[in-house]
Amino acid sequence: MQTQLRAPGGCPWDREQTHESLRKYLVEETYEVLDAMEAGNAREFASELGDLLLQVVFHSVLAEEAGRFTIADVIESIHSKMVRRHPHVFGNAKAATSAEVLKNWEQLKAEERAAEGKLTREKEADGSILARVSGSLPAALEAYELTRRAAKIGFDWDNVEGVFDKIEEEKREILSVMGATKNNGRARIEEEAGDLLFAAVNVARFLDVNPEIALKKANRKFKERLSWMEGAARSEAKQLADLPRARMEELWDESKKALRAKRDL
Repeated sequence: MQTQLRAPGGCPWDREQTHESLRKYLVEETYEVLDAMEAGNAREFASELGDLLLQVVFHSVLAEEAGRFTIADVIESIHSKMVRRHPHVFGNAKAATSAEVLKNWEQLKAEERAAEGKLTREKEADGSILARVSGSLPAALEAYELTRRAAKIGFDWDNVEGVFDKIEEEKREILSVMGATKNNGRARIEEEAGDLLFAAVNVARFLDVNPEIALKKANRKFKERLSWMEGAARSEAKQLADLPRARMEELWDESKKALRAKRDL
């Protein structure tokens, strides 16, 4: 189908697309899959997975047009990789726990990179452990991957309390620059705010929580609560923006109780 859409006489929009122009759709479809998964609607979940699969097909068609690879190569690649990285299932290796599986997985990845000439042992010793973290990742996920890799070589806090101490440190630094009036005042505040967010990502990582997914859930929760507040205000024949702050706070507390009760039904 996608080949037909790209062919002469096909869809003008599809014919204009490139790998670069499709990047945002790949990210959007991934998040929509996560939203559908959280919603628990099987039909919607299947539909969104189909949309995500379309992105894989679309990129494969573009690559085939350029003579680089085909969808068959994509399928063969992942099939071979899964067999190769599960020697405890398809070979004679032993892995009794998930931790052992993950340890073997990382070792196999390193061996594959060395065998392909992408990362020799000498380069691995001299190069950065962060080299394979993509700068195109969403910021929270990039921070998560950067610190996760640093933690693998022991550059990490001993416990989560240490990360919370870091958050307190970053908070104090923000407060200390908030009154800055020089030209670089805003830049300093932005820098310190970034440091605070980076530290918060570390809390999530330390607790074995994906910060991108956790933040999406927090966004959704805020949206639900504010929508409830707007509805409550309309029931009083008012707009939420017209209510005094004290009443807004009351509605916020009421929204938490109402939505919690709804989820418990």
